[in-house]
Amino acid sequence: MIRETLLTTAAAGETAHIAPMGIHLLNPDSKSSRVDSKSSGADYLIMPFRPSRTLDNILASGCAVVNYSDDVRIFAGCLTGRRDWPLVPAEHVPGQRLGGALAHAELELIRQEEDPERPRLYFRVVHEANHAPFRGFNRAQFAVLEAAILVSRLHFLPWSKIERELDYLRIGLDKTAGPRELEAWSWLMETIEAYQTGREQTA
Repeated sequence: MIRETLLTTAAAGETAHIAPMGIHLLNPDSKSSRVDSKSSGADYLIMPFRPSRTLDNILASGCAVVNYSDDVRIFAGCLTGRRDWPLVPAEHVPGQRLGGALAHAELELIRQEEDPERPRLYFRVVHEANHAPFRGFNRAQFAVLEAAILVSRLHFLPWSKIERELDYLRIGLDKTAGPRELEAWSWLMETIEAYQTGREQTA
Protein backbone atom coordinates (compact mmCIF):
# COMPACT_ATOMS: atom_id res chain seq x y z
CA MET A 1 0.00 0.00 0.00
CA ILE A 2 1.25 3.49 -0.88
CA ARG A 3 0.12 6.51 1.12
CA GLU A 4 0.54 10.12 0.03
CA THR A 5 2.26 11.87 2.92
CA LEU A 6 4.51 14.78 3.79
CA LEU A 7 7.97 13.68 4.84
CA THR A 8 10.13 15.87 7.07
CA THR A 9 13.85 15.19 7.20
CA ALA A 10 16.82 17.15 8.47
CA ALA A 11 20.59 16.96 8.64
CA ALA A 12 22.15 17.81 12.01
CA GLY A 13 21.45 21.39 13.07
CA GLU A 14 19.34 22.24 10.01
CA THR A 15 15.68 23.19 9.64
CA ALA A 16 13.55 20.30 8.45
CA HIS A 17 12.99 19.85 4.74
CA ILE A 18 9.35 19.12 3.84
CA ALA A 19 8.60 16.98 0.78
CA PRO A 20 5.44 15.30 -0.52
CA MET A 21 6.21 11.61 -0.70
CA GLY A 22 4.37 8.44 -1.57
CA ILE A 23 5.56 5.91 1.00
CA HIS A 24 5.03 2.16 1.09
CA LEU A 25 3.24 0.83 4.16
CA LEU A 26 4.49 -2.72 4.52
CA ASN A 27 2.02 -5.42 5.54
CA PRO A 28 -0.84 -2.93 6.21
CA ASP A 29 -3.26 -5.64 7.35
CA SER A 30 -1.10 -6.61 10.30
CA LYS A 31 -2.15 -5.08 13.63
CA SER A 32 1.48 -4.79 14.62
CA SER A 33 2.40 -3.40 11.19
CA ARG A 34 5.35 -5.82 11.09
CA VAL A 35 6.32 -7.62 7.92
CA ASP A 36 7.93 -10.85 6.86
CA SER A 37 11.65 -11.57 6.90
CA LYS A 38 12.10 -10.20 3.37
CA SER A 39 11.74 -6.66 4.73
CA SER A 40 13.71 -7.35 7.92
CA GLY A 41 11.03 -6.17 10.34
CA ALA A 42 10.47 -2.85 8.60
CA ASP A 43 7.22 -0.91 8.80
CA TYR A 44 7.78 1.51 5.91
CA LEU A 45 9.67 1.57 2.62
CA ILE A 46 10.65 4.97 1.23
CA MET A 47 12.25 5.36 -2.20
CA PRO A 48 13.42 8.95 -2.77
CA PHE A 49 14.91 9.82 -6.13
CA ARG A 50 18.63 10.45 -6.40
CA PRO A 51 19.76 13.22 -6.09
CA SER A 52 17.44 14.79 -3.53
CA ARG A 53 17.71 16.66 -0.27
CA THR A 54 15.35 14.15 1.30
CA LEU A 55 17.72 11.30 0.51
CA ASP A 56 20.77 13.23 1.71
CA ASN A 57 19.06 14.12 4.99
CA ILE A 58 17.94 10.55 5.68
CA LEU A 59 21.39 9.13 5.05
CA ALA A 60 22.94 11.81 7.27
CA SER A 61 20.49 11.48 10.18
CA GLY A 62 19.24 7.92 9.92
CA CYS A 63 15.64 8.98 10.52
CA ALA A 64 12.56 10.67 9.06
CA VAL A 65 9.10 11.81 10.13
CA VAL A 66 5.94 10.89 8.21
CA ASN A 67 3.21 13.54 8.48
CA TYR A 68 -0.43 12.97 7.60
CA SER A 69 -2.36 16.10 6.65
CA ASP A 70 -5.59 17.06 4.88
CA ASP A 71 -4.29 20.58 4.12
CA VAL A 72 -3.52 20.13 0.43
CA ARG A 73 -1.90 23.57 0.32
CA ILE A 74 1.18 22.01 1.91
CA PHE A 75 1.48 19.42 -0.86
CA ALA A 76 1.03 22.08 -3.54
CA GLY A 77 3.20 24.59 -1.71
CA CYS A 78 6.19 22.28 -1.40
CA LEU A 79 6.10 21.70 -5.16
CA THR A 80 5.83 25.41 -5.99
CA GLY A 81 8.49 26.88 -3.71
CA ARG A 82 6.30 27.51 -0.65
CA ARG A 83 7.93 25.51 2.13
CA ASP A 84 7.47 27.78 5.15
CA TRP A 85 4.99 25.71 7.17
CA PRO A 86 4.92 25.57 11.00
CA LEU A 87 7.13 22.88 12.53
CA VAL A 88 7.51 21.48 16.04
CA PRO A 89 10.17 19.15 17.45
CA ALA A 90 9.78 15.42 17.00
CA GLU A 91 9.64 13.46 20.24
CA HIS A 92 11.82 10.39 19.70
CA VAL A 93 14.08 11.16 16.71
CA PRO A 94 16.21 14.18 15.85
CA GLY A 95 14.21 16.48 13.63
CA GLN A 96 10.81 18.10 13.35
CA ARG A 97 7.24 17.35 12.33
CA LEU A 98 4.51 19.51 10.85
CA GLY A 99 2.74 21.52 13.54
CA GLY A 100 -0.64 21.07 11.86
CA ALA A 101 -0.36 17.36 11.10
CA LEU A 102 -3.40 15.21 11.85
CA ALA A 103 -1.01 12.40 12.80
CA HIS A 104 2.66 11.59 12.47
CA ALA A 105 5.06 8.68 12.72
CA GLU A 106 8.72 8.96 13.65
CA LEU A 107 10.92 6.53 11.77
CA GLU A 108 14.37 5.02 12.21
CA LEU A 109 16.33 3.77 9.18
CA ILE A 110 17.20 0.11 9.64
CA ARG A 111 18.33 -1.00 6.18
CA GLN A 112 19.01 0.33 2.71
CA GLU A 113 19.37 -1.19 -0.73
CA GLU A 114 21.45 0.81 -3.17
CA ASP A 115 20.11 1.83 -6.56
CA PRO A 116 21.51 4.45 -8.95
CA GLU A 117 18.09 6.09 -9.33
CA ARG A 118 15.92 5.26 -6.29
CA PRO A 119 17.54 3.61 -3.26
CA ARG A 120 15.19 1.49 -1.16
CA LEU A 121 15.18 2.70 2.45
CA TYR A 122 13.51 0.53 5.10
CA PHE A 123 12.31 2.05 8.38
CA ARG A 124 10.79 0.95 11.64
CA VAL A 125 8.37 3.11 13.60
CA VAL A 126 9.72 4.33 16.94
CA HIS A 127 6.81 6.62 17.81
CA GLU A 128 3.33 7.43 16.47
CA ALA A 129 0.77 10.01 17.57
CA ASN A 130 -2.67 11.27 16.50
CA HIS A 131 -3.35 14.99 16.88
CA ALA A 132 -6.74 15.61 15.22
CA PRO A 133 -9.43 13.51 13.52
CA PHE A 134 -9.23 12.80 9.79
CA ARG A 135 -12.62 13.49 8.23
CA GLY A 136 -11.79 12.33 4.71
CA PHE A 137 -10.81 13.98 1.44
CA ASN A 138 -13.37 15.59 -0.83
CA ARG A 139 -13.01 15.48 -4.60
CA ALA A 140 -11.25 18.85 -4.74
CA GLN A 141 -8.58 17.70 -2.28
CA PHE A 142 -8.10 14.57 -4.35
CA ALA A 143 -7.81 16.74 -7.48
CA VAL A 144 -5.10 18.88 -5.90
CA LEU A 145 -3.13 15.82 -4.79
CA GLU A 146 -3.29 14.32 -8.27
CA ALA A 147 -2.33 17.64 -9.88
CA ALA A 148 0.61 17.90 -7.47
CA ILE A 149 1.81 14.51 -8.65
CA LEU A 150 1.55 15.73 -12.25
CA VAL A 151 3.63 18.81 -11.37
CA SER A 152 6.31 16.58 -9.88
CA ARG A 153 6.49 14.70 -13.21
CA LEU A 154 6.23 17.52 -15.73
CA HIS A 155 9.61 16.81 -17.26
CA PHE A 156 8.85 13.24 -18.33
CA LEU A 157 5.09 13.08 -18.96
CA PRO A 158 3.64 13.80 -22.43
CA TRP A 159 1.95 17.20 -22.52
CA SER A 160 -1.22 15.64 -23.95
CA LYS A 161 -1.53 13.40 -20.87
CA ILE A 162 -1.08 16.36 -18.51
CA GLU A 163 -3.80 18.36 -20.29
CA ARG A 164 -6.18 15.40 -20.37
CA GLU A 165 -5.79 14.63 -16.67
CA LEU A 166 -6.11 18.28 -15.63
CA ASP A 167 -9.35 18.60 -17.58
CA TYR A 168 -10.77 15.65 -15.66
CA LEU A 169 -9.51 16.84 -12.28
CA ARG A 170 -11.11 20.27 -12.77
CA ILE A 171 -14.56 18.64 -12.73
CA GLY A 172 -14.24 17.56 -9.10
CA LEU A 173 -12.43 20.75 -8.15
CA ASP A 174 -15.18 22.99 -9.52
CA LYS A 175 -17.88 21.03 -7.68
CA THR A 176 -16.35 20.67 -4.21
CA ALA A 177 -13.43 23.10 -3.66
CA GLY A 178 -13.15 25.44 -0.69
CA PRO A 179 -10.68 28.35 -0.31
CA ARG A 180 -7.73 26.11 0.63
CA GLU A 181 -8.18 23.85 -2.38
CA LEU A 182 -8.60 26.79 -4.78
CA GLU A 183 -5.45 28.42 -3.45
CA ALA A 184 -3.44 25.22 -3.74
CA TRP A 185 -4.76 24.60 -7.27
CA SER A 186 -3.80 28.13 -8.35
CA TRP A 187 -0.20 27.56 -7.21
CA LEU A 188 0.02 24.38 -9.22
CA MET A 189 -1.51 25.95 -12.32
CA GLU A 190 1.01 28.83 -12.15
CA THR A 191 3.83 26.29 -12.16
CA ILE A 192 2.32 24.32 -15.04
CA GLU A 193 1.74 27.48 -17.08
CA ALA A 194 5.33 28.61 -16.52
CA TYR A 195 6.56 25.18 -17.59
CA GLN A 196 4.42 25.26 -20.73
CA THR A 197 5.60 28.78 -21.60
CA GLY A 198 9.23 27.68 -21.32
CA ARG A 199 8.48 24.59 -23.33
CA GLU A 200 6.97 26.63 -26.16
CA GLN A 201 9.88 29.08 -26.16
CA THR A 202 12.43 26.29 -26.59
CA ALA A 203 10.40 24.36 -29.16
